[in-house]
Amino acid sequence: MKISAPAVLSFLGALLAVESARAQPIRAVYDVYAAGMTVLQLEAVFDLSATGYRVETQLRTRGIASTIVPGQQVAQVVGAWQAGQARPSSYRSHGTWRGRERVVVLAWEAGNPVVQALVPPDEEEREVVPADARRGTIDALSALALLSRTVAGSGGCQGQAPVFDGRRRSDFASQGGALEIIRPWGEAWHGQALRCSFIGRQVAGFLRDQPRGEAARPQQGTAWMAAPFPGAPPIPVRIEMPSRWFGTATAVLLRAESSAVAQRR
Repeated sequence: MKISAPAVLSFLGALLAVESARAQPIRAVYDVYAAGMTVLQLEAVFDLSATGYRVETQLRTRGIASTIVPGQQVAQVVGAWQAGQARPSSYRSHGTWRGRERVVVLAWEAGNPVVQALVPPDEEEREVVPADARRGTIDALSALALLSRTVAGSGGCQGQAPVFDGRRRSDFASQGGALEIIRPWGEAWHGQALRCSFIGRQVAGFLRDQPRGEAARPQQGTAWMAAPFPGAPPIPVRIEMPSRWFGTATAVLLRAESSAVAQRR
């Protein structure tokens, strides 16, 4: 399975969610590198409390990537914590890739996702995910918000979640928790961080023109988690994972600050 740019960045944005009781929302900016070039930029703002969460992400291609795969995307999820689990209530993603509009709108009824809008429809590109496979799933932002909440609460990375993003059905799992030092590199954040390994495997919603064996092959990645400034919750400061077009992609945190500070600029 090769993970698409929207999926990669949805994953990066979701990893920003961590538990923080009435904490000030935080704005974080990342550059994503591949093949020695900057290919994407991600900005995320997340607002979390002891009872609920809201995560927003914005991304766009940069450099040569904007010529090969021009695109941009905005996504938002709103949800609550129930019995230690993420329970999304609404998810919306809107963007343009290669000149074509792409929209996903999800809502949850009795804990199960309902597709309210999907542009283009699945029938044009991929197999439709069966209703049985959707039951009990959450979106990628919520799944990785749960992972980050686990890191903040336990200091470890152990977790798993069934994910449905409106088009694909995947299983995600994470493990690990060793401390490592990220060395100074340009403007990127550096310091001590918790190393977490994760793996994703697509189980339904395959592209019609892609060999099933290739699409279902598990893909592995690594995220390093740390508090970017005193008093901040731990967020990803570096992420490495496969991308569809450019091989291994590396996201580095350029800056992070409270949204109140960002708004005063």
